[in-house]
Amino acid sequence: MKQLAGLDASFLFLETPEMPMHVGALHIFELPAGYRGNYVRDLRAHMASRLPYAPALRRKLALMPMNLASPAWVDATPDLEQHIVAIKLPRGSGQAELEQQVGLLHPVLLDRSRPLWKFHVFEGLANGPGGTKRYGLYTQLHHAAVDGQAAVALAHAILDLSPEPRALPDMPARADRSAPGTTQLLRRALAGQWQQTLNIAKALPGAVSTLAQMAAQSAGGAAGGVMSDVMARVKGQAASGSKGVSNLSLAPRTRLNATLSPERVFCGVSLPLAELNAVRRRHGASLNDAVLMICSGALRRYFAKHGPLPRKSLIAAVPVSTRAKGDTTANNQASMTVFSLGTHIADPAKRLAHVLAASAAMKSNLDHVKGLMPTDFPSLGVPWLMEGAAALYKRAGVAEKIPPIANVAISNVPGPTVPLYMAGAKMLKNYPTSIVVHGMALNITVQTYNDALDMGLIACAQAMPEVAELGEHVQAAFAEFAALPAPSAEAAPAAKKTPRKAVTPATKKPRASAPTQKRASR
Repeated sequence: MKQLAGLDASFLFLETPEMPMHVGALHIFELPAGYRGNYVRDLRAHMASRLPYAPALRRKLALMPMNLASPAWVDATPDLEQHIVAIKLPRGSGQAELEQQVGLLHPVLLDRSRPLWKFHVFEGLANGPGGTKRYGLYTQLHHAAVDGQAAVALAHAILDLSPEPRALPDMPARADRSAPGTTQLLRRALAGQWQQTLNIAKALPGAVSTLAQMAAQSAGGAAGGVMSDVMARVKGQAASGSKGVSNLSLAPRTRLNATLSPERVFCGVSLPLAELNAVRRRHGASLNDAVLMICSGALRRYFAKHGPLPRKSLIAAVPVSTRAKGDTTANNQASMTVFSLGTHIADPAKRLAHVLAASAAMKSNLDHVKGLMPTDFPSLGVPWLMEGAAALYKRAGVAEKIPPIANVAISNVPGPTVPLYMAGAKMLKNYPTSIVVHGMALNITVQTYNDALDMGLIACAQAMPEVAELGEHVQAAFAEFAALPAPSAEAAPAAKKTPRKAVTPATKKPRASAPTQKRASR
């Protein structure tokens, strides 16, 4: 038995029918030519063999008496007939039908009496070249159990690098653990409260000092030496459009800053990774910079058409991993920062300069941001407070009454650059699905996979019913980015000086030997 950390448990306390807190992905798989088996049955057998290596899939919640504090994880054996289900679509279905199914299934909450995951296998897709069978797979994993990096570790256990499943080492037999009683649950709930309180008290002075420094920096209108370095990088690209960039400001109010409905809409978009990398290197941009530039252009097009387009830049909430290198613990270790997207700038060259400057300002504050938000804290009485606050937030329409901090969440998760397989089937596409929250009704999550950058766009159906159109704007924004002329030789940064440190959990390439899939982030 292990009690959930405060951040993990928060995803449970804040969950409502209007605000599901699971993440996952929409995958498209293709089976080898000549396959005549039952893929759902094969997938269940495959997962049964991988469960010993995937502890996040073999545990369920044990609630504290009277919901007094954070629940605990206890061992459980999932019933794969319930966790892996088949859904028959009309014969010849394609991506549009799969996206519609994600919109319908995403609002359905996971059963808390079982391990918090579910796989939906879609049958009836149009065959691939040569008549090869294709299946869709929509995965759901509760955010209380995993963040983006933890999902990567989980995917390593269940995915392979070839159609033939790899040999895995024997795992020791699991101990027979009986369910904890009420007394044991209470003892565990109270045991760590004092130490958690001390940890928070020790960290508070440093957090206050960090906030004061960031506020002073914002008032100065620049990010010191880092900002001046960016100004040099974008010389000749209308750098005047990026002068005085600060990410620390309130967002303009838009239709996205609304109370959520239970309905969702989803769209998956793929961009060619090799071409994207060539374009962003030409401008001295990181992959994360390129993603933010493309999202900026797409959102500007969307609001220019559906209005109103704010005169002030839209602000993105960007998750930041706080996970130590090599840590694969199945929990959440992340914080959040904000980013000015430059959507108020019509000229794409000036907008790129703005994005590069905002990126530099964000990088200069990353080390401070990572330490601001604790991942664990005393939880005595917190379930009542947070669940009550979540319900009140919706009923009172708070999202429409308070100044918005951000308009959209944009998360960039690292993925493999080689094809992956599951139960003999090759993964063709990997569109991440994530969370939208009251006051921020659009989430864009991005992951590299094989030779593409796969993007998942999920939104509240009432706030942004035209999410498929936003997907088209993403393609147009990429074309606009690719068409920008290269900066002059004296203005372009040397390739060796291009920043390589990850801005979000998404810019570092994993080793080819580590199969990964989504999570979401950020």
